[in-house]
Amino acid sequence: MPLFQRKEFFTDEEKQNIVDAVRNAEQRTSGEVRVFVESHCRYVNAIDRAVEIFENLQMQNTEQRNATLVYVAIKDRQLAVFGDEGIHQKVGNEYWANEVMKMINAFNRDNIAEGIRQCVLNIGEALALHFPYDRNTDKNELPDDIVFGR
Repeated sequence: MPLFQRKEFFTDEEKQNIVDAVRNAEQRTSGEVRVFVESHCRYVNAIDRAVEIFENLQMQNTEQRNATLVYVAIKDRQLAVFGDEGIHQKVGNEYWANEVMKMINAFNRDNIAEGIRQCVLNIGEALALHFPYDRNTDKNELPDDIVFGR
């Protein structure tokens, strides 16, 4: 995707704030968080697209199965949060639904980047609770950058 299309989603500062949130979230946990943003969702249900992206990014390969994907299709106004089985067993469906609602509230105030940033930080808190950081064993298993689709 050409760089000019990415800039229409977020400013450089907003992108950096989201990446910083990912890094901050992961500092206290062995869990991993990724953010994927694209224009359009090719499925009716955004969670189906999130699952596809999760698998394409090989996020299921984390040692403790504790990776989480924050998915946003900007122009279609769709979003989803998908957690692998390790974290999902700890927090359950209600947690994910609440995080999605918080993002929707931020998006409705035209604050998409802040909604994503706060969601990432919230996920980091849940991951830290259930999968605390261990300096002897923890490693950054997945990149922290935002992945942009089409």
